[in-house]
Order: sequence, then structure tokens, then C-alpha cells
Amino acid sequence: MAESILLQRQTPKLIVVTAFDRDREGSLQPVYGPAEQQSEHRAIRAARAPAGKHAWVNRMVARGRPSIGEYGEPTTLFLGGDVPDME
Repeated sequence: MAESILLQRQTPKLIVVTAFDRDREGSLQPVYGPAEQQSEHRAIRAARAPAGKHAWVNRMVARGRPSIGEYGEPTTLFLGGDVPDME
């Protein structure tokens, strides 16, 4: 377990905020982002600001190795607005 904690500390995070609006057909279309954030705290502030203005705003964090463009499964930590079912 200590190895897992150490690996998480050493693995960089990609933190992004994205906002969507619905088009005329009702499909979600990105209107902002994904915008990379420097910290989770900053991402929360960035995601909450447009949450009342757009159909869906999310913030995601993924750990990985950015030097080779490899990231793990993203974790959604904030959702706002009309959130659709996600598979």
C-alpha cells in the first residue's frame, strides 16, 4: 500500500475544466475547455463560476505520464448543471 501512495505522489495530475451547452438538437457541445488547471482548488473555482450559465460543467483529474501523453482513467470530481447519464 505504501508503494501505491508513493506512486500517486510522484505521478503528475492532469486537471481540466470543461463546460457544455446543448445545441438545437439537444446534444451537448463544448463551449469552454478543456482548460488545464494548476491545482484542484483552482479547478473547483473555475468550474463553479460557469456552472449556472451552461448546461453541464465538469472537472476531471487523471494521473499519468505527460511526457509521453499517457494518462489513466479520469476521475470526475465536480459536476454542475444538467448532468447527463454517463457510461
